[in-house]
Amino acid sequence: MASGQGPAQRVFTAGKRLLGSLLATGETRLRLAVLELEEERARLVGLLLLAGLALILLLLGIGVLTTLVIVAFWDSYRLTAIGVSAGVLLGVGLLLCLRVMQLARRRTLLASTLRHLATDRELVERDRRESDDGR
Repeated sequence: MASGQGPAQRVFTAGKRLLGSLLATGETRLRLAVLELEEERARLVGLLLLAGLALILLLLGIGVLTTLVIVAFWDSYRLTAIGVSAGVLLGVGLLLCLRVMQLARRRTLLASTLRHLATDRELVERDRRESDDGR
């Protein structure tokens, strides 16, 4: 015994090293998750501000355009102009609602963290299989 440690002491030391490695890996993954959440929050705030401004400008533009169409056809086809304008606006609004629902179903939150955790799990399972095969 050149190391000066008994078997129990070596097992205890190896266990402490393993626990330290697990804690370090967990801390790294937690920091990655926090970073991703902060980035996602900043992205969402910017996205909401731009979307709100775009919606306000689009609403004003659509209102002015609808008024222009109705005034242009006021003498001859005012009811048709109003009906067509309303139909177009409702149709485009419905299509946009469907697109928003499609985008909302996508999962992107913590994608990188989940990918790294899956890689960690695969590495641990591979090492475990290799150690089981080596016995």
